[in-house]
Amino acid sequence: MFLGCSGAEEVLKSIQDKSVQMIDLRFTDLPGTWQHFSVPPSAVDIDAFAEGIGFDGSSIRGFQEIQESDMLVIPDPATAFLDPFAQATTLVLICNIRDPVTGQAYSRDVRYIAQKAEAYLKGTGRADTAYFGPEAEFFVFDDVRYGQGMNYAFHEVGSREGIWNSRKDEAPNLGHKPRQKEGYFPVPPTDSMQDLRTEMVLTLEALGIRIEAHHHEVATAGQAEIDMRFTTLTRMADNLMLYKYVVKNVARKHGMTATFMPKPLFEDNASGMHVHQSLWKGEANLFYSEARYASLSELGRYYIGGLLKHAWALCGLCAPTTNSYRRLVPGYEAPINLVYSQRNRSACCRIPMYSENPRAKRVEFRTPDPSCNGYLAFAAMLMAGLDGIENRIDPGEPIDKNLYDLPAEQAKAVKSTPGSLQQALDALEADHAFLLRGDVFTADVIETWLAYKREKEADAIALRPHPYEFHLYYDI
Repeated sequence: MFLGCSGAEEVLKSIQDKSVQMIDLRFTDLPGTWQHFSVPPSAVDIDAFAEGIGFDGSSIRGFQEIQESDMLVIPDPATAFLDPFAQATTLVLICNIRDPVTGQAYSRDVRYIAQKAEAYLKGTGRADTAYFGPEAEFFVFDDVRYGQGMNYAFHEVGSREGIWNSRKDEAPNLGHKPRQKEGYFPVPPTDSMQDLRTEMVLTLEALGIRIEAHHHEVATAGQAEIDMRFTTLTRMADNLMLYKYVVKNVARKHGMTATFMPKPLFEDNASGMHVHQSLWKGEANLFYSEARYASLSELGRYYIGGLLKHAWALCGLCAPTTNSYRRLVPGYEAPINLVYSQRNRSACCRIPMYSENPRAKRVEFRTPDPSCNGYLAFAAMLMAGLDGIENRIDPGEPIDKNLYDLPAEQAKAVKSTPGSLQQALDALEADHAFLLRGDVFTADVIETWLAYKREKEADAIALRPHPYEFHLYYDI
């Protein structure tokens, strides 16, 4: 249950009114995993919201060295909700991180980076608000096994929906298993997870997250999508963390397991996270202009220009795992083509045309996947778009054709996304000045991110022939 608290006093009152037994303090590490520790209500008073509560930052990926481990979490009262999965009545607070020695916000706190991006946007005077709406896809499996040793390497997933079970004796096998690439929109019984997704949606809405739709996705074996309604940058990054938490825990409640790993299945569609975005000033959508192509304003075109110019560097943050580049290949609706178009899902930047309402005009960047850290990915996309606006970067002419079926000569002229995480990280290292504006990202954050990701990439390469790196990426 979302509590809608506006300040620390309301949180303390809710603790009493709801007979809260435990308080869970959550924050996100640099790679993008929710971290937490819990304290009894007696440990939280009005001062804790201003002064913070201590924890060991040296054990958190991408944070502190052991000799500087003491850190503080600063709870945000506006994020308070009751955990629907805890046995004891547990109130959750999402937190920012502070350095207790300097008293300053922590530069590697990803939530702080997202907040700085929003502040930078306002400081430009060009817009007041950036809205983001990610479509994070996922798989739900019945069983997951993986291992690596001196003499073996394997992974195996099980799904009652998997087409590979069509001949299995299930006493009885009732069929209704979607074939490869044929999982999009079938009704039950082929869509066996309607009720499961509905429970996820109802839980999310009870926690204050507005949902627009849910459905089965293209792949066999339980691929799914739940679409959250757009909201502001930091709030949406908070919502994405809660979305993953709800999806995984509802699945676990039913004896199943959910993953946001981009490509867990060979030869079928992968899970992406298409991100809709727009800039507003007051009540005006700055991306709308009736007289232009796809009713997209000149400012919106320049925003696309920034996304396309910095696409390789953005991939280092928005498609940040080795497994991401099992998805970014031709043939599986993968958005590898660095062009823009209206309606066209083969372009990495799409301008949706569902509605003529000016408020609905937006740009969809299709390259990201749900293994990313939403705070960093949304902030980076905004900074790339703003760089496009600031420098009036022309994205070129749109291509309103199936980009996978272009004539060979024309296809050669279309640039593509990186082919590996190593290429994306190298691009980010060479092209990140746009992220440093306004001190949104810092050089230290970029350096720490690159070092961590390169270490994991080296691990993945060393452990081949393990093909999809379950040992590193299943629990995304």
